[in-house]
Amino acid sequence: MDNKIVKLFDIKFPLIQAGMIWCSGWELASSVSNAGGLGLLGSGSMYPEILREQIRKCKNATNKPFGVNVPMIYPDVDKHIETIIKEGVKIVFTSAGNPKTWTQKLHDNDITVVHVISNSTFAKKAEDSGVDAVVAEGFEAGGHNGREETTTFCLIPMIKEKVSIPIIAAGGIATGRGMLAAMALGADGVQIGSRFVASLESSANSNFKKRIIEVNEGDTRLMLKRLTPVRLLTNNFFEEVEKAEINGASLEELSVLLGKGRAKKGMFEGDLENGELEIGQIASLFKEIKPAKTIVEDIIKEFEEAKKALLRSNS
Repeated sequence: MDNKIVKLFDIKFPLIQAGMIWCSGWELASSVSNAGGLGLLGSGSMYPEILREQIRKCKNATNKPFGVNVPMIYPDVDKHIETIIKEGVKIVFTSAGNPKTWTQKLHDNDITVVHVISNSTFAKKAEDSGVDAVVAEGFEAGGHNGREETTTFCLIPMIKEKVSIPIIAAGGIATGRGMLAAMALGADGVQIGSRFVASLESSANSNFKKRIIEVNEGDTRLMLKRLTPVRLLTNNFFEEVEKAEINGASLEELSVLLGKGRAKKGMFEGDLENGELEIGQIASLFKEIKPAKTIVEDIIKEFEEAKKALLRSNS
């Protein structure tokens, strides 16, 4: 394929693996990059020294481009940025914050910057801040989400009207057909998270992976909209938070209930009842844990077949 995203990142396919906390270590990122996509390390769950180690391991495992996702709501962001610069990483995806904060510094060090947004207003602000591309993430996505609850396929054309920089669609995409549909609406590429959580190379706990491939339609919901919206699998922890919200818990009370380490407890340590289990709506489509390389190959094969079928039906 030859398009804006392929050229921007010097990759084979316009397919990016999302940098998800507790799930996106060097094994997953390098495997996706080796398969022709763009792998991302999820720095949100890493201390600076761990990120440095992960970058070096990723470099040893692939000679292809890879990047780091930096959620700006987590600690140590300034240290992460310095680590990224010192280790020579050339692609950074920022999220959950103001893109102006780090874009210029990253550009000064010859680093390509992409920012994740959930509405067209933020997309325009990101473009004005100088980022090289945006990820348009819809309501279907797992993990932290936009408050507007705009679906991906509504969001893409809205943003396409507002910005001229490349658009990467995210949220509810895990197949070649989904990729084709997103690009037909104006996306230049796709970012896929949930499907790669259920991969052999994902650093997610095996209990969490097994739970993902048992997910049924409707098993995920968006919670904590007043605090920080996040899509979760329903479990004891989810029900506890839901009950607190129904009973009118304050933001402070909700923060105390969340405590620290809930996402680590669920996704990394495998506590399926008391941990936070972040995954997208599309998970109900997954029936098997596969190697990342196979996932990439399956998506691209289906994309090409769907495109040919569409052309035949219109000829």
